Amino acid sequence: MAMTQSLVTNRKSFMLQIIPVMLCFFAMGFVDLVGTASNYVQKDLALSDSQANLFPSLVFFWFLIFSVPTGMLMNKIGRKKTVLISLIVTAASLFVPAFGDSYAVMLISFSLLGIGNAIMQTSLNPLVTNLISGDKLASTLTFGQFVKAIASFLAPVIAAWGATTAFPTFGLGWRALFVIYAVISLLSISLLAATPIDEEKPDRATGIGECLRLLGRPFIFLCFLGIMCHVGIDVGTNTTAPKIIIERLGIPLEEAGFATGIYFIFRTAGCFLGAFFLRSISPKLFFGISVSMMLAGMAILFFCDTLTPLYSGIGLIGFGNSNIFSVVFSQALVYTPNERNEVSGLMIMGLFGGTVFPLAMGYAADAIGQAGAVAIMTIGVIYLMYYTFKIRNI
Repeated sequence: MAMTQSLVTNRKSFMLQIIPVMLCFFAMGFVDLVGTASNYVQKDLALSDSQANLFPSLVFFWFLIFSVPTGMLMNKIGRKKTVLISLIVTAASLFVPAFGDSYAVMLISFSLLGIGNAIMQTSLNPLVTNLISGDKLASTLTFGQFVKAIASFLAPVIAAWGATTAFPTFGLGWRALFVIYAVISLLSISLLAATPIDEEKPDRATGIGECLRLLGRPFIFLCFLGIMCHVGIDVGTNTTAPKIIIERLGIPLEEAGFATGIYFIFRTAGCFLGAFFLRSISPKLFFGISVSMMLAGMAILFFCDTLTPLYSGIGLIGFGNSNIFSVVFSQALVYTPNERNEVSGLMIMGLFGGTVFPLAMGYAADAIGQAGAVAIMTIGVIYLMYYTFKIRNI
């Protein structure tokens, strides 16, 4: 009887801890509004593809700068406090567009959003390891990505609602999206601050050079490139999908923006199902199936010019890309159990791929149309196919 009561108490304590952490994953998904927002800014300010793609590139540029220092910061103040700092920066970034939608204002907002998200992604994933054992880590991170994907999916829906609704949005239009997500960020701060989480103390402090030297380990470097390709495809698809629809079918942005919703619907479903499949299927097999779906989706986007096949291709990419991050990240963490903070910083620095890919895609699209952007993303998919053969059994 006493043992049963103890199990119930432990389960209740775990739920009180994991719910605020999962709300933080929801806040982590706010970064994906950059694809939707950049399309609306492009329309409002009459920007070219390469100019508009500067916004997502700017967001993910900060991952290159802040990820490794954040790993060091976690060693000094702990993972929970670092996540709280990230949420505060994120909330600030989301309130900025309430004061205008000029090019300068949006650059400031997206910069702060990128900084906050870089700190959050570096610190939140290792924080989960204080709650979950290693054999369940990949599936738990995948469930976190499912929660994150809900926020990503809702972004284009809320933006379209703000742009078209007769309901009062105080003159914000599609920018009401930012204020709504800012309020949720404040809620996340309150709940996480009130949640006690035990953290192990690091054995020693590390420097930037020591962190970067971990990239000298071949498997860690492969994981780093895998994260770069994953996020490049993710940002690239949710930014480019509506442009493909507009280019080939002449549909206005408010309707074409549903293509981004399709991507996130399938990515959300993939994260949800992946949380269960990864408990029973080997990571290598699951990863291989996921990458094959992405490759098929890219082929459809490259060759097709009717709505239903294009939606199907976008859905395949969303479903296939949904679990790439979780598998690669967990592989890196388990490979280096004594240096998780440092490796987390390196892996999140790989989200710099969200800068490299959109920039290259923007120039390719300006040169030859959206097929050029799809070709750039396909290079990333081919690398992930190669990475599949390097995955280790955890």
